Amino acid sequence: MSSPPDRFLRSTSMIDADHPRVRAFASASAGAGDPRRRAVALYYAVRDGVVYDPYRIDPSVEGMRASTTLAAGRGWCVTKAVLLAACCRAVGIPARLGYADVRNHLSTPRMREAMRTDVFFWHGYTGILIEDRWVKATPAFNVELCERFRLRPLDFDGRADSIYHPFDLEGNQHMEYLDDHGWFDDVPIGRMLETYQREYPGALERLARASFERDVQEAAADASK
Repeated sequence: MSSPPDRFLRSTSMIDADHPRVRAFASASAGAGDPRRRAVALYYAVRDGVVYDPYRIDPSVEGMRASTTLAAGRGWCVTKAVLLAACCRAVGIPARLGYADVRNHLSTPRMREAMRTDVFFWHGYTGILIEDRWVKATPAFNVELCERFRLRPLDFDGRADSIYHPFDLEGNQHMEYLDDHGWFDDVPIGRMLETYQREYPGALERLARASFERDVQEAAADASK
């Protein structure tokens, strides 16, 4: 590594690992065992304990804080990755944030209409230092959402990278990685907002007026016909 591990253990403005709510959740979820087992337990706690909802996006410092996502019980890829990083840091496991642009071939019609593109810029995931190597973890899609969309849930064993599958269970294209933005100690909120404002003008406001849960139900029903 080019940076010492303590750089990835500190609490920051958005990875607020020292927040009492985050510390309590992390301690209860991680359980006992070695760092790998604890990191795996934290991954599943965030993946399935926080509902994925890309319609309720607050691109502010407060909106992206780990403690905010935990209190809301829902988040999107960026904020769930932030929460996982905060939980890891809270129990002494070094963690950082990674970002990439991805093409999402499976989303709701409303999302495609609102975003006017199938590219998700600055998709977020977590990098966790386990047994002296960095492993990627993507806790975005909770298992119930995967079942509805016929997606293969992203599992994590602390050894292999957990990144989006290129195809769903039916063989349809799912996620395609386009550009890698690299690794960060905290959320690069300035760069992200600049991209969102350029690529998604008005999209967040349009999505906020709708219900992701209802749209997922409708999309799943159409897919089953």
